[in-house]
Amino acid sequence: MRKSGDRERQAAALSYKQGYYAPVVVAAGRGVVAEAIIACAREAGVYVHESPELVTLLMQVETDRHIPPELYRAVAEILVWIYMMEQEKRDSI
Repeated sequence: MRKSGDRERQAAALSYKQGYYAPVVVAAGRGVVAEAIIACAREAGVYVHESPELVTLLMQVETDRHIPPELYRAVAEILVWIYMMEQEKRDSI
């Protein structure tokens, strides 16, 4: 149960494939759907970055649509973070 004033959990999943000009929102949801998105990502070994402000903005993008140019920098910073996490993981093996 949520406390009064608590925000419902939100999640958005992005895909960035070579040849795309920008990442695409492939899933987004609130509550139980958000929890399922996060669980699926973790099961697949995908890093989960928590940024409530960015998720709020990504929730405004329709599924299967590219992110708007205004979000390029923020998403690029997340992609760099993911790249660094993957490098650390490879280096520790």
